[in-house]
Amino acid sequence: MSYPVWPAGLDQFERSGYQVQRQDARRRRQADAGPPAFRRRFTSAATMVSLSLVTDRNGKAVFDRFYEDATQLGAWLFWMPDPATQGWPVIAATGSPLLAGDGTPLVMGSRRLVSFGDEPPVETMHGDHEFRIAFGVVVMP
Repeated sequence: MSYPVWPAGLDQFERSGYQVQRQDARRRRQADAGPPAFRRRFTSAATMVSLSLVTDRNGKAVFDRFYEDATQLGAWLFWMPDPATQGWPVIAATGSPLLAGDGTPLVMGSRRLVSFGDEPPVETMHGDHEFRIAFGVVVMP
């Protein structure tokens, strides 16, 4: 089965809306005395990511069509660029960006298989002609 791919042009995520939390894969055991002990509850854990983006009416329409049709209202998995690495320059040990043969900087490219999170996306008006869309995704282990 092929998975839908996140729409091009909707990858300018806000830094203020980016938050990552790993699923807790531990089981806590409280002893009669002393500190608590932990053991693994399961072997693979998902990562929850909160995101937001600001877009115009056209971008909102693209997002709505992707959410409603391509992912069946968030029920299907899809490929999404990793906001933490996608498009960032590759840095050498000296701190300077690595360059291709023609002098353009090399950039990272990464994508993740995700699903929409527990809550559906939330839209708010941002200014007169823009929308802020906040949503969560679950990164598959």
